Amino acid sequence: MNAPKKVVLAYSGGLDTSIILKWLQTEYGAEVITFTADLGQGEEVEPARRKAELLGIKPENIFIEDLREEFVRDYVFPMFRANTVYEGQYLLGTSIARPLIAKRQIEIARKVGADAVSHGATGKGNDQVRFELGYYALEPGIHVIAPWREWDFASREQLIHFAEQHQIPIAKDKRGESPFSIDANLLHSSSEGKVLEDPAAEAPEYVHQRTISPEEAPDVATYIVIDFEAGDPVAIDGEALSPASLLTKLNQLGHDNGIGRLDLVENRFVGMKSRGVYETPGGTILLAAHRGMESITLDGGAAHLKDEIMPRYAKLIYNGFWFSPEREMLQALIDKSQEHVTGRVRMKLYKGNATVVGRESPLALYDQDLVTFEEGSSSYSQRDAAGFIRLNALRLRTLATRDSRAKAGPEG
Repeated sequence: MNAPKKVVLAYSGGLDTSIILKWLQTEYGAEVITFTADLGQGEEVEPARRKAELLGIKPENIFIEDLREEFVRDYVFPMFRANTVYEGQYLLGTSIARPLIAKRQIEIARKVGADAVSHGATGKGNDQVRFELGYYALEPGIHVIAPWREWDFASREQLIHFAEQHQIPIAKDKRGESPFSIDANLLHSSSEGKVLEDPAAEAPEYVHQRTISPEEAPDVATYIVIDFEAGDPVAIDGEALSPASLLTKLNQLGHDNGIGRLDLVENRFVGMKSRGVYETPGGTILLAAHRGMESITLDGGAAHLKDEIMPRYAKLIYNGFWFSPEREMLQALIDKSQEHVTGRVRMKLYKGNATVVGRESPLALYDQDLVTFEEGSSSYSQRDAAGFIRLNALRLRTLATRDSRAKAGPEG
């Protein structure tokens, strides 16, 4: 394969991607285009522009884009329609951001005529897979450069030495090993490595980025009302909000009430186990509220089918197959199920807990007249249950009769 002439780099402005930027220039002699996505990570992204310019990138080759609304509308909300959790707990905050970044990188590559893309994911993690599966799904012939799998740097000291050789600014706290690494976006923050590598040791309080501890949360509960339309949240306490604004508000409510912490040892796609501390305050509230909304609007058979396919759907997202046909097929099924998931859910937020305390919908399947213990509708007769039970018990009775004969033996 010919050496690339123009590379679009997923660029955060931090030390690692700044070193990658300079390495691409020196190793490949390539023109570098930087792309910085604002996904609500909570840090100012404009400094990435100044850092890129300092490293010799032309202004027209610096792309900084606010993708918060697209991220929540087209990635987070579709995922939450499925009540998606990986391995029973993880709300996939890092996983769901990667396909959007990959998509925009490819779109920029097409716009500027680049023949390669590059990312800063390491060779031990899941993100390298997620980025690259996205690239290849959208542009099969693209040249992908993964520096962490290619270069010869074997330590943080060597990286810093390279940075100093090429006048790359180094923040003081980057001259030593970081206590842990952080990834963040509007849905969550994740912390991994260093002080968290021993799964037997409790995570220090300073690791947490997005929440106060439940012990420090208010002693009085906070009540909120979330409105849903066709499976997506649209308003909080009667105030209509855009997707990103709504998630931002839920994040603050979750933060203030110590909601959304998770300490997890998970199975990475590449084969190893890893320990991470995740914080998803708004997402934790949203998941509970959405399930509450579905509880009165979604048919039982449809709800159970969704629960059956959800682990498969979650695994596809975790492993980087967002753009696969099977994920899109499952999404169509999930979205069909949400047509009548419309109404209002009342939530109680208190010391780390997000609890559904009320739900109502003009499209509810819940019929109080049917379930009441008082004299109810004539559409259901309790006597009908006897035949229903006898029919469902038929095979169990047949099995029990057979087993009884077998125990008795031939003389029985």
